[in-house]
Amino acid sequence: MKISLERRGAVKSWHLIGVPLLSVIFGTLVGGIFLEATGHNAILVFKTMAQTSYTTLYGIGDTLAAATPLIFTALAALVAFRVNLYSIGAEGQLFVGGIFASGVGIAVGTSSSALAIPAVLIAGIVGGMVWMTLPALFRAWFGTSEIITTLMFNFVALFLMRYLIYGSSTYWRDPTSTNFPQGKKLDQNAWLPRFGTQSIHWGLVLALVATVGIWFLLRKTRFGYQMKVLGDAPNAARYSGVPVKRMTFTVLIISGGLAGLAGASEVAGRAHALDPNGLAIGLGYAGIIVATLARLNPFGAVIIAIGFGGLQNSASALQSLGTESVPSAIATTLQGLILLLALAGELFVRYRLKVSKRVEVSV
Repeated sequence: MKISLERRGAVKSWHLIGVPLLSVIFGTLVGGIFLEATGHNAILVFKTMAQTSYTTLYGIGDTLAAATPLIFTALAALVAFRVNLYSIGAEGQLFVGGIFASGVGIAVGTSSSALAIPAVLIAGIVGGMVWMTLPALFRAWFGTSEIITTLMFNFVALFLMRYLIYGSSTYWRDPTSTNFPQGKKLDQNAWLPRFGTQSIHWGLVLALVATVGIWFLLRKTRFGYQMKVLGDAPNAARYSGVPVKRMTFTVLIISGGLAGLAGASEVAGRAHALDPNGLAIGLGYAGIIVATLARLNPFGAVIIAIGFGGLQNSASALQSLGTESVPSAIATTLQGLILLLALAGELFVRYRLKVSKRVEVSV
């Protein structure tokens, strides 16, 4: 018996919904088996995850707050992926966006909110664009792999951010913090307003506006049409006069700006300072997963980001279940297991398993 993958002749609409749904269900079942095998009550764990993230006002608020930067980084990934540019640099661009945003926020924080908040957000966008400039130039004009360059730049940005707070007495470091190095706080005029006492801030509104803007760019503009042609048929794009190098550079710069905006929203909406520990939690890499599960659809990315934010939000609750508490390592493993199987299920949207009998030929 031979088992192989066979490409589907046509992808039906129910494949696009049913396969991911079954993947998540299967991932949850496997996660339940994993929990039971490690001595935990799977039903209680999943019930706690759902209650923590989606059944209370504060839980929903925390979930949406966690989803906000993921929406930005997912948009950054899907814009590049649409034209087969596999940038994985949103992590580093988010860091540099946070550096630029916090620097400007400290400088103009005493100004009015009408000036300080836009300045912080624009600085974050510029920071992400700046960090993407060299990889974009090398990819567009020299054909250098954007995967390698953006990945390398992630580590440079990470250690630069840590150096600014932990390794030196820079403009970003709070000189009054003597116990443990911390970033200098932004003035309240530079903070993104929150919705009441919730942790949700106006970064979520900006993320939704960015989602609509990217959808409009992709679906309703000439530039978006050229992106589609370049992504589907690069040679046809060249023959039809699409400026491939310039478009490659522009798309990557847009991607960098979106990731930088994620850093700015975290600085101005959550930490109110440059916080290396708070930013270096894999938001850029998680955005790639969100974009992939959403099949590069901007509105789908919002839905997936909210689900992913709920998973992140529930991790802390799982560690406070009394005798049934789940260690942080197991909670992280559970999240990764569900997401990994959901991603694996994407293969079966376009392919199916084919089982055939081996034919023995005798001579």
